[in-house]
Amino acid sequence: MTRVVYSVDIAAPAQEVFNAVVDWRGQDRWVPLTTVRAGRQAGIAVGGEIAAYTGVGPIGFLDTMTITRWDVPHRVDVLHTGNVVKGIGIMTVRPLDAENSRFYWAEDLEVPLGVVGQIGWQLVKPAFAFGIKAALKRFANLVEKGELGHRLDADEPTYVG
Repeated sequence: MTRVVYSVDIAAPAQEVFNAVVDWRGQDRWVPLTTVRAGRQAGIAVGGEIAAYTGVGPIGFLDTMTITRWDVPHRVDVLHTGNVVKGIGIMTVRPLDAENSRFYWAEDLEVPLGVVGQIGWQLVKPAFAFGIKAALKRFANLVEKGELGHRLDADEPTYVG
């Protein structure tokens, strides 16, 4: 497993940040070149399913995930079950005080192809890190503006613990 961890401080309470993290459709607005949809159980509990397509047009891949941990308003873990991305995603929200939080995005990834895959990962890792850091800055900005985490559909409530 290869672990990557990135974080961003956000001027918002932990509950608001958590609601934004699990606003799966809202990830389209901050994760580059990615469209996310919730499947079974609307992605709001252990066993819930999420699918993320990353790419441009037909050139890309589908990253399917199953929620394996659901701890409102602190943590969501997903098991990547697709053909390309394998491993565990860990999204954690830590309150810094009543009005500020830190969001951690961690991935324990199974890099394929043994030594060749590890070498390839070292070449790709800087671009991956740049993209994730930029995405987290966009995420923080959207949360602070109150533009993520608000459900418009009656069957998709915000998540309170």
